[in-house]
Amino acid sequence: MLICVVGSGGREHALALALGRDAEVVVAPGNPGIPGSIGATIDPMSINADLFVIGPEVPLVEGLADRLRAAGKRVFGPGADGARLEGSKLWMKDLLAAARVPTARFGAFTADGLDDAVVFLQSLAPPYVIKTDGLAAGKGVFVTNDLGDAVEDMKAKLLGGSFGEAGSLVVIEEGLSGPEASLFALCDGSDVTLIPTLAQDHKRIFDGDLGPNTGGMGVYSPMPAISHLALDDMLQSAIRPTVEELRRRGIDYRGVLFAGFMLTEQGPKVLEYNIRFGDPETQAILPRLEGNVAALFGQVADGELRDEPVVSSDAMVSVVCASEGYPGSPRTGDVITGIERAEAIDGVTVFSAGVGANDDGELITAGGRVLNVCGRGPDVAAAREQAYLGVGEIAWPGMQFRTDIGAAIEE
Repeated sequence: MLICVVGSGGREHALALALGRDAEVVVAPGNPGIPGSIGATIDPMSINADLFVIGPEVPLVEGLADRLRAAGKRVFGPGADGARLEGSKLWMKDLLAAARVPTARFGAFTADGLDDAVVFLQSLAPPYVIKTDGLAAGKGVFVTNDLGDAVEDMKAKLLGGSFGEAGSLVVIEEGLSGPEASLFALCDGSDVTLIPTLAQDHKRIFDGDLGPNTGGMGVYSPMPAISHLALDDMLQSAIRPTVEELRRRGIDYRGVLFAGFMLTEQGPKVLEYNIRFGDPETQAILPRLEGNVAALFGQVADGELRDEPVVSSDAMVSVVCASEGYPGSPRTGDVITGIERAEAIDGVTVFSAGVGANDDGELITAGGRVLNVCGRGPDVAAAREQAYLGVGEIAWPGMQFRTDIGAAIEE
């Protein structure tokens, strides 16, 4: 069985590794740090694979799954209609309202409604949450307790063009309080089942959850304090009604549904949906997925999901190593050293994200988030120790990373 994983980052590296346990895998385009990468010169549409697994959100929103299916290919990933769950925050929030899924109160505004947006912000209690409607690579969310800063960010998005077309409409939400949790569900067009574990991402660039939002600076899984009863609550109150509403609208959603929750005192509430595996959550969850992952994803693509995902009881912590200047203007082109030494440590896996190669064949930095250094152990504390041992072996000029991924559960 040949599987084509579409994408080029750490998530796709993790997908390729999990699927490669039972199938041959190529990654299009991949990157020089991912085995099986075929480069950007080959169009995925021309690959004669038995299954396509589309990693990033952009090709899904742009309809790659539809084009592949029209060509008779088996695809794990929603069509453009279902991808609107991530492609438009407003569309997603309207669908949640129709499905009666618990979520934050919100309003949507364009540049013509600046005064109304300010009034709406003034009606909320802090923290204030301002989101671009469209895709923004995980950086389109601004959270602040300062009303003035919230107004300035909203104006920058709508008037300053800071996010281009993605920011021409903003969604303003009430702030929710509680721990955040990431949950993956597999959908085959008619039924849905959970990958039964949670992960907690760390979005801010600096220790202590300080600084600007990023695409994610690290993650740990599972979340030991959350019971399986809470998982079932999230399935029944949010994910299942969402899938039923998609079906009611005639949307045949086949792929993963990635739900971001806030676990409030009133119960779990949906912060957002993504239509692909999360990054870096995938790197901490998929390696723990037992059984034949290739067969499981094939069942999803065929609309015949029969097997229940099983996750091992151990834990993983993933630490993102980023370039100097990230998340603003990351510096690139620096030679990366120490990956082999890191992976020689028991329980450590290094996933290549923003990685390129120079003329000498050396791996170099080629993006903001460069590597995901993952540690595995019997619990989060042990996994965290291994992850940071791995990080300690890796270097390039200006490398930055958080030192507190997973530390909160030890306090």
